[in-house]
Amino acid sequence: MKIPTELKHKPVIVTEDYENIDGRLGNKSDAKGLSLGLAQWNDRGKVDISAKVWRYTGVKWSRQSEELPIHRVLDLCILLTRAMSYFREAYRQEKLFDPQNPQIDRIGLQGGALPVDICIDNPRIEEDLELFLQVLRRDDEMLSERFATLAQLLKDLGFR
Repeated sequence: MKIPTELKHKPVIVTEDYENIDGRLGNKSDAKGLSLGLAQWNDRGKVDISAKVWRYTGVKWSRQSEELPIHRVLDLCILLTRAMSYFREAYRQEKLFDPQNPQIDRIGLQGGALPVDICIDNPRIEEDLELFLQVLRRDDEMLSERFATLAQLLKDLGFR
């Protein structure tokens, strides 16, 4: 399915037919495409790039399509990567985390830090951590394939 080009987000680089490879939703996803392009919130003289997930209801393009600034896409990748690293060792703790010290990490960014914490405000955090870990284990092959691809592409760009 062709991604629309007449809307406010102006696609420059696209992945069409994304629904075929959308993780566990592959071949039955409403996410029909991904794009990198000119952000819909651009003002005259101020241009940003954004990433967008294009959703299609079967009748029209959905308002649930999501547009993110590029740095947030990377921040989400960093957060996911650190979470996956954390869960490799979390089994060593009785509740998968230390309730007295719920901070996993503080990752330096932009002169500040991206905090990575267990959400202890969640009243069902212990149960939800177990479920989160189950999903990571279940989807390990799918996620690992994407991480390996990302690692190779970053290496090709000169990042080690």
